[in-house]
Amino acid sequence: MFADSAKVFIKSGKGGDGHVSFRRELYVPNGGPDGGDGGRGGDIIFEVDSGLNTLTDFRHVRKYIARDGEEGKKRRCHGADADDLVIKVPEGTVIKDFESGKVIADMSGDNKREVILKGGKGGLGNMHFATSTMQVPKYAQPGQAGAELWVTLELKVIADVGLVGFPNVGKSTLLSRVSNARPQIANYHFTTLNPHLGVVDLDGTDGFVIADIPGLIEGASEGVGLGHAFLRHIERCKVLIHVVDAASVEGRDPVEDIRAINKELEKYDPELLKRPQVIAANKMDAVAGIDENDEESPIARLKNEFEPEGISVYPISAVSGKGVKELLYAVYELLKTVDRTPTVFEKEFDIRYESDKNLPYEVTRDDDGAFVVEGPRIEKMLGYTNLDSEKGFTFFQNFLKESGILDDLEKRGIQEGDTVRMYGLEFDYYKSN
Repeated sequence: MFADSAKVFIKSGKGGDGHVSFRRELYVPNGGPDGGDGGRGGDIIFEVDSGLNTLTDFRHVRKYIARDGEEGKKRRCHGADADDLVIKVPEGTVIKDFESGKVIADMSGDNKREVILKGGKGGLGNMHFATSTMQVPKYAQPGQAGAELWVTLELKVIADVGLVGFPNVGKSTLLSRVSNARPQIANYHFTTLNPHLGVVDLDGTDGFVIADIPGLIEGASEGVGLGHAFLRHIERCKVLIHVVDAASVEGRDPVEDIRAINKELEKYDPELLKRPQVIAANKMDAVAGIDENDEESPIARLKNEFEPEGISVYPISAVSGKGVKELLYAVYELLKTVDRTPTVFEKEFDIRYESDKNLPYEVTRDDDGAFVVEGPRIEKMLGYTNLDSEKGFTFFQNFLKESGILDDLEKRGIQEGDTVRMYGLEFDYYKSN
């Protein structure tokens, strides 16, 4: 079955952790730190595959998780970067954040390949953290976490012209006559379940792409039936052709049908009604004996109703081909009045990544029971903070809280009145209210 939307989980790979090790060689008993960096986690990349035209594959696979980067190694060896995970989608796929519905990327036009989630950076090994005051760092930076997200994939066909109308009015038959498309056609009382695209070649023109949008029903804009699934395919079309059963073979009123379809289009997106429209009054072969100039004829009724609104009516027979060429040339003239640059939905959603500024620290206990906290950010912060001022000491306290150091000390059993040492400075621990 055709699928034009899917909900999937994507997650980029975590960066590999930095390594803690020390040089150990013959005649070098006190070698320095030589822990290597972790490798980068795999990216999640979406790529257009011209051989795909549905999202059916995503019905079977719902989760896409890239591999993590390899941990750093001793002797300053870098962990291997993880392979990226490439997800193939058909052209016209719009990737949205599931929670907000905002567009992350539109895989259309020139956008054939896009990194959606970046893999986490690898952590730095302990060889980076040796200083004059800390020559034997026993800590390394953990790898940056990968990003994860539930996304919605929506396939919106890319066509210049969209055929709209109720089921069984002859859209598929018309498409098969005017283009190279070969949709399955039968006189059933249900609709085509997937849009078909065809290229229309007209003498003296550069042609255009036309899409048979699956039949709409009343209530489609509220999601009745497959309403939203069908309506999303109209969003890129520049000109709309209303195909109606002018012969009322199904007992439907063609004027009421067009009003109903336009009402659903307006509810879904009012901008759709601003696009040029024409009416293809189909199945005229079934009423061959009726004078089109008769005021009671279906063609006269359609013209009297819609031509004052600037919507032209073209009587056709998709079966015999009568009137079809005139319809197509009229549509081509309308296309010349609009910008035919493919509609590409702009990005609305930015991915947030874990900050890579949280460098590691180490908590140990001295022989006298004092807690010793050391780490590169702590050493740097103490170098530029005036702890003698109230403002500076408040900044220092907030730093300890926001960096998670206070929580870590409490987990390790620190009690009120215990001593904390940081790079030659001593503090008594008291829990704030």
